[in-house]
Amino acid sequence: MNSVNIFSAENPGRIDVGKATGSTETLMFIYDLAPGASSSPYHYEYDEEWLLVVDGTVVVRVPDGEHTLERGDLVRFPAGPAGAHKVMNRSDAPARTLLFSTARGLAVSVYPDSDTIGVWAGGENDLVFERRNAVPWAHGEEGWNRAT
Repeated sequence: MNSVNIFSAENPGRIDVGKATGSTETLMFIYDLAPGASSSPYHYEYDEEWLLVVDGTVVVRVPDGEHTLERGDLVRFPAGPAGAHKVMNRSDAPARTLLFSTARGLAVSVYPDSDTIGVWAGGENDLVFERRNAVPWAHGEEGWNRAT
């Protein structure tokens, strides 16, 4: 049995708890946020995500504004635009959070502030696109609808 202590695990920024415990069904990360740091840009995904404040105080930006969360607070970010979020440490002390969701082979993140989209397929296939450079479906596939 593999275990990770969410309170005392050494963390250079992020611990992949799911991977460390051998999970293939759940994504789970411990983030240590120094004062003034954030765990990611403002974004949303197409899977529900959960955030537990393990220690300290964080500010979470969501579509309806900013909310302060403290140790023990647990929140859910729904899938899609309604679940957009950014976790920030605006305090003078370190903070630790645990973020978790369902593991899938492919993940898509949308970053509204930069109007970019990330496609996370694993390793070399992880890509981030600017929406303004998007091409239509079947771009460069002329004749795709003919049996030739």
